[in-house]
Amino acid sequence: MFTTVSKQDPRYQALEKGNNRRWPASESESVRRIEICQSTDEVAEALQQAVRAGLRPTIRSGGHCYEDFVNNNPGGVLIDVSMLNDMDASGSGHTYKISPGTRLGDAYTRLYKEHNVTLPGGSCYGVGAGGHISGGGYGVLSRLHGLTVDWLSAVDILTVDASGKVVHRRVDKNKDADLFRACCGAGGNNFGLITAYYFDKLPPAPKQVANISMSFPWEDMTPERFETILTTYGHYLETRGKDPDTWGLFTFLGLSHRQSGRIGISAQFCNPDGTCNDLGPLKEFVEFFKPCKPLAAEPQYMERRHSPEAGNSPVRKGPNGTPEPCTDAHMSLASWYEATVRGGVGGGTRAKYKSCYMKRTFTSAETRTIYKHLTKEIPGVQLSGILAVDSYGGAVNRAELADLTSIPQRASVMKLQFQTYWQNPADDAVRLKWMHDFYSDLYSGPDVDEKHKGTPYWNQQYEGCYINYPDADMLAYPFWPQLYYGDQGLYPFLQGVKKRYDPNNIFHFSMSVRA
Repeated sequence: MFTTVSKQDPRYQALEKGNNRRWPASESESVRRIEICQSTDEVAEALQQAVRAGLRPTIRSGGHCYEDFVNNNPGGVLIDVSMLNDMDASGSGHTYKISPGTRLGDAYTRLYKEHNVTLPGGSCYGVGAGGHISGGGYGVLSRLHGLTVDWLSAVDILTVDASGKVVHRRVDKNKDADLFRACCGAGGNNFGLITAYYFDKLPPAPKQVANISMSFPWEDMTPERFETILTTYGHYLETRGKDPDTWGLFTFLGLSHRQSGRIGISAQFCNPDGTCNDLGPLKEFVEFFKPCKPLAAEPQYMERRHSPEAGNSPVRKGPNGTPEPCTDAHMSLASWYEATVRGGVGGGTRAKYKSCYMKRTFTSAETRTIYKHLTKEIPGVQLSGILAVDSYGGAVNRAELADLTSIPQRASVMKLQFQTYWQNPADDAVRLKWMHDFYSDLYSGPDVDEKHKGTPYWNQQYEGCYINYPDADMLAYPFWPQLYYGDQGLYPFLQGVKKRYDPNNIFHFSMSVRA
């Protein structure tokens, strides 16, 4: 039987919140109770009880949802599947299994130690597989091997039929194929409650990776140098970065606010065969930035790129205490496993996020706008904002996969995540306004048509937004579904799936698919 944690339970206060401490926004918006489940049968019973009682269920696997979709559920039931972490595929007819409560770091460890394979997923150790995979999770190996959902073979999911009965389903490309495709990237808990992911094949784990980090101090940064760094980065990914011998290169440009002291670039590389026998592509990447005069920085492993410290690695100094210029001599080698499974879960903060896919390098207008907002001063406020620019494309950009999954963005070379973090609720308004103004200003430039100003709507420069980085601010635009799902028919397809498998709209939140 599942464990019920009510508001009177001493554990309630610790368990009602997720990683983003903004939610629930107030006590009146918190859930009535939390059901902690350890098996699929317990999950099904908890869900059935909630439906029977007329209570809204929300689902939590790792607790990293960026918006209020889970913890803001006034009088509802939060079904916690974080302990549903079984990875035994025996008897399933498939080779590998990952349950929704499995943390990514634990999944990588088990897959590596037991099978010497991996999942091309995210670098944040403590993120739960449940929402990550269903939203089209990506990570350091995605340029080499594609997205998590590109490898998905089947899903176990609980749906609720028109009579209110919970139905167990195993869906794949042959059985309930429409629901299976929807589970391959449309986002968590739009259609039902996923209890297992199955994979027939997964890519081999790399043997070794090479890492290097570069740093650019803000103290001598000019708008012109800033533009050179950004356009150099984007130009590489738009041109040389499309060649298959570079697909093992994952790069991260951390554009921290000036108050952080520096911006930085980190890169991790392996050859397509998982070795580091030929470091030529990585050396070539470093050489691209020689005119920008980077300083050598301590290696920043990729689990930090979605954190307040992203892009802010300490500068390396020589024997005389002066910063060292960055060259390929500063590359360091590590086993892939050591470089991947490093981080812990991390503590929660208040935060806000936004996203954008980019098909080309930055324009001059974009770099000027980014510079303006990263150097903006707000009296009495220590801004800890960052624009994280991940390399993208490679194996992800196989156009035929857009029709097999629910991820239509298959032409981008960069993926942007806007982040800001703080602790004091009294700072909410000023932090949110800074982020809103930054984003709105950036996407109101000459590359955006009048109808879609304020957003990176699909055009020659952008491919919209990423549903795993949801941003409720986009609800202000009537075309918000197209920002995330494109305008080529995917959203109407998802609406049909919603109507068929969740006819009573049991699974809903502010940005859920609407039948």
